Amino acid sequence: MPDATLAPVTQPSASARRGFALGLLGVVLFALTLPMTRLAVGDAAAPQLPPAFVTAGRAALAGLLSVLYLVAVRAAWPRRPEWPALVVSALGTVLGFPLFLALALREVPAAHAAVVTGVIPLAPAVAAALALGQRAAPRFWVLAVLGCALVLAFAALEGGGRLVPADGLLLLAVASAAIGYVAGARLAAERPPEQVICWVLVISLPLTLPAMVLTLPAGLAAVRAPAWLGFGYVTLFSMWLGFFAWYRGLALGGVMRVSQVQLLQPFLALLAAVPILGEPLEATTVLFALAVSAVVFAGRRVPVRH
Repeated sequence: MPDATLAPVTQPSASARRGFALGLLGVVLFALTLPMTRLAVGDAAAPQLPPAFVTAGRAALAGLLSVLYLVAVRAAWPRRPEWPALVVSALGTVLGFPLFLALALREVPAAHAAVVTGVIPLAPAVAAALALGQRAAPRFWVLAVLGCALVLAFAALEGGGRLVPADGLLLLAVASAAIGYVAGARLAAERPPEQVICWVLVISLPLTLPAMVLTLPAGLAAVRAPAWLGFGYVTLFSMWLGFFAWYRGLALGGVMRVSQVQLLQPFLALLAAVPILGEPLEATTVLFALAVSAVVFAGRRVPVRH
């Protein structure tokens, strides 16, 4: 596969538009991660599955599915130069992000976590500029900062302008996700993107599989069905199939442009939390979501050079 990060692009091509659409599909699947993780781990008053088990278990089971997929498509083994990026992506997306997120969700509602993690899109854009040599017109950065400012303003409004200790865990989750995304996107330009997340999960199995066994809770009978439903979702979609669409979208549309679609993720997560967790939806949320959507779609048309 040709290296998509080196192709000069001015305006969005058909490939870039397809990448944007696939990135949006990935974000929709990722948006349910927060409420589904909250279902899986419960809260401080009624804990369900331990956060460490959710982190290890979802990665281990997705890793086993990845083994079957890689065998079915007869995927080539990673080349030596690809191993560092695979390890970095695994540390960020398989271990760091889900673990810090699960720990934080024991302390704060999914709505709060959705808003704080809304700063994720700016970090991959910066990393893409530094690590992948992507360049955008100044208007792109104005829109990216405006989008993040809207998300953070919403967070301040919802939280009364206060930070809580769990916000530190959420920011660690943000940093982990950004680093993992960029490392995975670099690999997705060199081999089929679906294989990237599969190899990331497979090389993590020596760690995640024993960790899943060791953290298996003793009182499984006491775990409620919704917690298992949440665990199943974050395993199949958040940890596996969502990345099929996400990495393909990053490879086709470029990290810098497609990563901004994630500005919509907090609001999609808040919408999902209404039927799944019974959390309220306010008019302020809808207004901010519409404003951020406008920023994202305006940024979609800004020229980006690779």
